[in-house]
Amino acid sequence: MKPPAKALVTLAKFAVSIGILVLLLRSQDLSSLKADLLAVKLDMLVLAVLLLFAQTFMLCHRWILILRAIHVPLDWLAGWRILIVSTFFNQVLPAGGDAVRIWMLRRHGAQWSQTIGSIVADRFLALLALGAVILAGMPFLLSRIGDKSLLFAIVIVLAFACFGLVALVTLDRWPSRTIAILPARIMQFAMLVRAPLAAEGRGTLIATAIVIHLITVAASYVLAIGLDAPLSALDAFVLVPLVILSSAVPISIGGWGVREGAMVAALGLVGIASDKALAISVLLGLGGLVVGLFGGLVWLVAPERTSFSVDRARAASERTDAASV
Repeated sequence: MKPPAKALVTLAKFAVSIGILVLLLRSQDLSSLKADLLAVKLDMLVLAVLLLFAQTFMLCHRWILILRAIHVPLDWLAGWRILIVSTFFNQVLPAGGDAVRIWMLRRHGAQWSQTIGSIVADRFLALLALGAVILAGMPFLLSRIGDKSLLFAIVIVLAFACFGLVALVTLDRWPSRTIAILPARIMQFAMLVRAPLAAEGRGTLIATAIVIHLITVAASYVLAIGLDAPLSALDAFVLVPLVILSSAVPISIGGWGVREGAMVAALGLVGIASDKALAISVLLGLGGLVVGLFGGLVWLVAPERTSFSVDRARAASERTDAASV
């Protein structure tokens, strides 16, 4: 993507985030929202931040397993350092986290194809795991959604996810003629994502990917307790993954705006007041910012920082975007 086009995309994402937040805030009693944010129980807020910090270790473990599956040796501590730094750049630069993660991994001798491949596989496996969590909560979700069109959309997304997973796992059994007619880029992507799923530790990989999403669910539930919002653990398990799915759509900056709108809509299904739901989402985002700031401190002492180049990191981001298409 050319720089002017990339700048326009970035501006559009900022516009989406700001636009949705403005619409939400205009419909809220700001004094009530402020009171909620200030009245949150400190112990629950700290616990939520600790959960999000612990999540970085699970994110690192998932990535390390993917790297091993594509034969990239990386020390666990170095992997965690790279990942926690990427959380900082995710907060301050659009797509900056992936670009810096690729850059830092390249400093450890990995090839371009391996670094970009690990990021693409990491993203895709995260979505597959999220689909599994939503599918597990589907029996409980049916009674909470009265809008049949919304329910139909969720079912369609899950059906595609299940089909994609089955297709990847059984790829080696497909007829050679079928494989031959598929575009080369699709096959490259399929083989890239299939490698971790076919590896010996795939059970641990899938479990780790699922636990990562459950930590976000737990953090949201803890924040609800801290705000005295009547959100049950079951409702959090059923509804928060839908929020995660919505915020994963790359149309905003760091999920801001989209996450808040989705949280208000999702928790509204079980009678949570919009100001409480918005406060939960804002505090969840601020918790992510705290973890990101810690990543910024790690970046200041990271050995890879001395050879960092903004231009090359930008090039890495463009290569990642191209590989994801």
